[in-house]
Amino acid sequence: MKMRVEGFLNMRNLVVVVAWLVNFNIVFCFAHIHGFGDQPLSKIAINKAVVSLHSAASITATPSLLGTKGEDTQWVRVDIDYPNPSADDWVGVFSPAKLNSSTCPPVSDPREEIPYICSAPVKFQFLNYSNSHYTKTGKGSLKFQLINQRADFSFALFSGGLLNPKLVAVSNFISFVNPKVPLYPRLAQGKSWDEMTVTWTSGYHINEAIPFVEWGPKGKTQVQSPAGTLTFGRNSMCGSPARTVGWRDPGFIHTSFLKSLWPNLVYTYRLGHLLSNGAYIWSKQYSFKSSPYPGQDSLQRVIIFGDMGKAERDGSNEYNAYQPGSLNTTDQLIKDLENIDIVFHIGDITYANGYISQWDQFTAQVEPIASRVPYMIASGNHERDWPNTGSFYNSTDSGGECGVLAQNMYFVPAENRANFWYATDYGMFHFCIADSEHDWREGTEQYKFIEHCLATVDRQKQPWLIFVAHRVLGYSSASGYAKDGSFEEPMGRESLQRLWQKYKVDIAFYGHVHNYERTCPIYQNQCVNDERSHYSGVVNGTIHVVTGGAGSHLSKFSEVTPKWSLYRDYDFGFVKLTAFNHSSLLFEYKKSSDGKVYDSFTVSRDYKDVLACVRDGCEATTSAT
Repeated sequence: MKMRVEGFLNMRNLVVVVAWLVNFNIVFCFAHIHGFGDQPLSKIAINKAVVSLHSAASITATPSLLGTKGEDTQWVRVDIDYPNPSADDWVGVFSPAKLNSSTCPPVSDPREEIPYICSAPVKFQFLNYSNSHYTKTGKGSLKFQLINQRADFSFALFSGGLLNPKLVAVSNFISFVNPKVPLYPRLAQGKSWDEMTVTWTSGYHINEAIPFVEWGPKGKTQVQSPAGTLTFGRNSMCGSPARTVGWRDPGFIHTSFLKSLWPNLVYTYRLGHLLSNGAYIWSKQYSFKSSPYPGQDSLQRVIIFGDMGKAERDGSNEYNAYQPGSLNTTDQLIKDLENIDIVFHIGDITYANGYISQWDQFTAQVEPIASRVPYMIASGNHERDWPNTGSFYNSTDSGGECGVLAQNMYFVPAENRANFWYATDYGMFHFCIADSEHDWREGTEQYKFIEHCLATVDRQKQPWLIFVAHRVLGYSSASGYAKDGSFEEPMGRESLQRLWQKYKVDIAFYGHVHNYERTCPIYQNQCVNDERSHYSGVVNGTIHVVTGGAGSHLSKFSEVTPKWSLYRDYDFGFVKLTAFNHSSLLFEYKKSSDGKVYDSFTVSRDYKDVLACVRDGCEATTSAT
């Protein structure tokens, strides 16, 4: 049986970033900052698949039933036998398992033929990746690690490579015992210091089951709090591939608000769904420690990084070179989790780029972290940007998601989650999270928020004031910024440096550039302090840190190192802040490969040092008595 699939979608038309950047006068050359790294699933021309089932080919997956012991992830063996093997044969994992045109959206032109397969696989592997004799024998086996994604799975054998796929054989269908179970809890700070939010994903519509969280102090009486339920459809996506081959049903996303928490207390919780027949579906039990009271003097430890993305532990080719540092960063954080209180992932979360299945993959990857400590996110270009949708940058980096996935999959305490700017407190820290994908310049709504966030903190109680944005609104010597001549995102610091100076921001953090760099305390391109490893006394400039090397392919530096750049590292890593008290802060940059510290400094000062008059940061005075 043969069928040629034409029309519907030309995958080569999905990657039009360069054309947009050339014609858009705000964005400079993206390639200089990031290098080129396409979403691996975008390389598959699945809409052009030719169905050419071979009677002698077979593909078998075992076991057929997953999660029999309550697991939400399991390894699967796939055995292949094909009499006409070639080096570009590959196996795709499809979920839902059924491969036909019944799930395809209608075509706009009646002359177009509906594709046989219109959804990209969840992941894929080439057969010769781990089977060196496959091209000679036609026999091989692959191992895939699957997560529960609310639907069954099948494995499809293709010849013809990724650009001209020919469907040769389809496996038996396999599934988890209960595909709908509540999974992958994500904690986040609420809108007040004594509130924790729990967000999770399930397959249960509110007409089927009532979602809730059972929780309470560890070892004490547990209570139940209701959860709200959200979802979204294909029509909420702004473009391709999210609206076409990348679309996958996101399931139902539930959020519960755990309120009136006691400070620094360990709580246990589990996710629940009450079925219409009176039965309960439970997740496993988790725990977290509640936030300290704002200004509380205690040990407080913060992790900050950007641009991590996801990777595959089974060696699937889709991510072999796309997010090479992601698993190392994840594993180092899991290893040190007892010494972490809160995490900030400051944009470019999954790099799904319109392939919706990858958000489930990411939430599963970080579940050991996000289920234990607040996992706060910021918006990046790969979450938000899409032409004519209100994003400041008119690029296609989100793959048509236009912020919908980020603002639904993760909770942030923003007044409007479509605008990703917000403030949050953690003990002696006050964080102002900006959204660099919306206009931040003076006179805008976001500028007013940033000034209000910086101006309203009580520095006697919360001495450590932190500014965060995805794009580098401060300083970076990445090669692209250097060639542009600004050493910043265009128009980045022109409006904001006056605020940083006036309100004496300690450290400003950025992602977007995939490396690590730390500046001196700086104002208007000039270092205001000659120290490198210890700062004390008056806050007369802000230290700017790029920490975008958590996982994605690395970004090169300029050949010349500016005087204000104290430390640069072309490697994967993340930052840890430790506040010991109101007067002592430790900054550490750790590599993801070994978790060791490669750059650090300390800050020691008193409240009077924050109050002191500095250039462009003095309160008005009068000679009156």
